Amino acid sequence: MRARHWPSGALAALLLAGCAPVVASGPGLDDPALKDVAMQLVSSAENSSLDWKAQYSYIEDIGDGRGYTAGIIGFCSGTSDMLELVRAYTATEPDNPLAPYLPALEAVDGTDSHEGLDPGFPDAWAEAALDPEFQAAQDHERDAVYFDPSVAQAKADGLQALGQFAYYDAAVMHGFDGFLGIRATALESAKPPSEGGVETAYLDAFLDARAAEMETEEAHSDTSRVDTAQRVFLRAGNLTLSLPLEWAVYGDEFSIGR
Repeated sequence: MRARHWPSGALAALLLAGCAPVVASGPGLDDPALKDVAMQLVSSAENSSLDWKAQYSYIEDIGDGRGYTAGIIGFCSGTSDMLELVRAYTATEPDNPLAPYLPALEAVDGTDSHEGLDPGFPDAWAEAALDPEFQAAQDHERDAVYFDPSVAQAKADGLQALGQFAYYDAAVMHGFDGFLGIRATALESAKPPSEGGVETAYLDAFLDARAAEMETEEAHSDTSRVDTAQRVFLRAGNLTLSLPLEWAVYGDEFSIGR
């Protein structure tokens, strides 16, 4: 695993003395402006673009064993979240373009198969993505399954906006249960602020565990969304995700101004 980057100076002195520093206050990731920043950060990694609202119509098989990946956070036909999304959308809009594919989505759930989905499913997804109701359904699924629970756990652990984003981004890629496994690994070597730990040291341990987990999956083995993005903010001491932000993912450079 990656070497730790322990705090220095006065912060290190507090750690050695067994005292956690006071956690600075600031808006959480559920603040609307910060949530938009979080969505841009995720989109930079998922879609090589900061325009996350243009991704409602995105769909492709990226070869990661999860079937089709689509939408604003990469709902997958093989991991149940796409199925649940289409079910919820169909409950409010029964005649939508994706409704005929529900039996196929149920059949391929848990696999990377396209059986019953090709050739028309990508076009149906793109058509549905023009519907504000489907966009709202994607937003709701993102919040209910990934954003809200990961941010709530981060707040319970005493983490500020950067830590809340680190949890959320891990949940998006690995699923919420996968994120919990990464957190459990981090807790073996560091305490979160809620247990008297130093936030920077705990986040370093969490990012180490996240990168190690990514390296076990060939399709996700490029850890730049951790190494040249989240860890850059951590090393700069930007625990509140204050703007401006500059980072790189997969060799592409991005920035968000004030």
